[in-house]
Amino acid sequence: MAPKSTAEASMEALYRIFTVPEAPDSTLGKIEKHLSENLEGFLSSHIVTQERPLHEIERDFAYSDIPEQPEFVSDHTDKLLKKLVAQSVHTASPRFIGHMTSALPYFLLPLAKLMVGLNQNLVKIETSKAFTPMERQTLGMMHHLVYGEQPAFYERWMHNADHSLGAFCSGGTIANISALWVARNNLLAPRDDFAGVAAEGLAAGLSAYGYKRLVVLVSERGHYSLSKAADVLGIGRKNFVSVPADENNRIKLDALREIAAKVTAEGGRVMAVVGIAGTTETGHIDPLREMAAVAKEYSAHFHVDAAWGGATLMSSTYRKLLDGIELADSLTIDAHKQMYVPMGAGMVLFKDPALVNAIEHHAEYVIRRGSKDLGSHTMEGSRPGMAMLVYSALHVMGRTGYELLIDTGIERAKKFATMIEQQDDFEVISYPELCLLTYRYVPSEIKAALVNATAEQVAAVTPHLNILTRFIQKNQRENGRSFVSRTKLNPVKYHREGSLVFRTVLANPLTTAEMLAEIIAEQREIAASAPSLQQHILDAAKRCGLL
Repeated sequence: MAPKSTAEASMEALYRIFTVPEAPDSTLGKIEKHLSENLEGFLSSHIVTQERPLHEIERDFAYSDIPEQPEFVSDHTDKLLKKLVAQSVHTASPRFIGHMTSALPYFLLPLAKLMVGLNQNLVKIETSKAFTPMERQTLGMMHHLVYGEQPAFYERWMHNADHSLGAFCSGGTIANISALWVARNNLLAPRDDFAGVAAEGLAAGLSAYGYKRLVVLVSERGHYSLSKAADVLGIGRKNFVSVPADENNRIKLDALREIAAKVTAEGGRVMAVVGIAGTTETGHIDPLREMAAVAKEYSAHFHVDAAWGGATLMSSTYRKLLDGIELADSLTIDAHKQMYVPMGAGMVLFKDPALVNAIEHHAEYVIRRGSKDLGSHTMEGSRPGMAMLVYSALHVMGRTGYELLIDTGIERAKKFATMIEQQDDFEVISYPELCLLTYRYVPSEIKAALVNATAEQVAAVTPHLNILTRFIQKNQRENGRSFVSRTKLNPVKYHREGSLVFRTVLANPLTTAEMLAEIIAEQREIAASAPSLQQHILDAAKRCGLL
């Protein structure tokens, strides 16, 4: 038997991997063929159904030295299939309904390969050329979806070198930080002998304007990225003030007004009011129009985090849920959520194209004054051309295509909520406004008794219900047939007792009612496999007089 050949580091070999594609019958060639012909089939056959513990997977990635010698592409691809692909999360599965990640339209795979092959850098015209006006147009389309300005507005501003309708970024975190960065710099703008916060810093800005602190107000359901923004922008996490939400997980307007007045009376300044259009945990939407009025009253920047729910604007039926979003000074939308493009396609949009001038940066070697380089108004520098995939998705599926996906997802979530309500041992905790809901398993006699439970009784049994919920969710994930996530909520009907719940996102158009019924059945089976945990719940209920 001839010895197996080994890869060598030579200019000839390196030249080949830069210029010559793998043969069709090679491992990589076969993968490309399978991905293009049957993505779901490839993922189903290459992602195992039984999870390995993380500590075992870590052993496959334990060495820290860079390999001295090269290896053949096919050999390396085989390793990836066994060590990486086989233990990846099957986010495209219609039974993966636990997070805001879904199946992708097949046409995006070859387009993504084209995008990577072109390797455009959207920081500057010199490394992107046509990608820059394409990205500006895509931002213009999304701006029009939200704000609906007249054609003349976009003719004037969409390709204007000194202004921007928004920016692409890696995701909602950078988008939210960018929006609040703009808000801070516009609030503490240059005046008199003060050169502006960007030049002199936050302490000098507070002194120049006579503010004790800057504050951002957002619902308690706000995304943690907003807290990061308070940290990064130097205003401090303590000044990221969480406002209580009501029983429907929407910000309490009276509490918002009360906190804003208190901050102002104490010498602080409300820098921004943030509305949520699709909370991460429950999918609910704040009263945006009313929040805009509060922001206006305090001359605060009004930002809407619509990373999840923004795509709902595509739906003629459900667009009304986001009433008042057009009043936002800035807006976050993640295209890699309900717009079905790959990860890494966040956007921040600005109602007024001049707002971004407050964060403008230039450099002689790259983003020169007067150029149309997109990097002059973005937090990130080098960026890939993800706008191309959003541009293509908007054209291939169109608004009406997205409308069908959005409407179907919301209606599917409502039907699933009805299905859960019909079970005597499951209960809905938060009903869907968009295509997201939460629920939990509760033994039937406990569910019936909880209807009239006191706060003390709820407090007595909830920790045991939480243990069972965690057990079901963990085992269902490890079984590998389906997946729901979990989170902790404070339901008003249960006296705000911290309750673990299953969190379900029904955005995948391939998910069926039959699959959802199977998921419920599997959760019930897992619960039945833990009689001791159920007994602990019953015992606690008897001790506190609930049963």
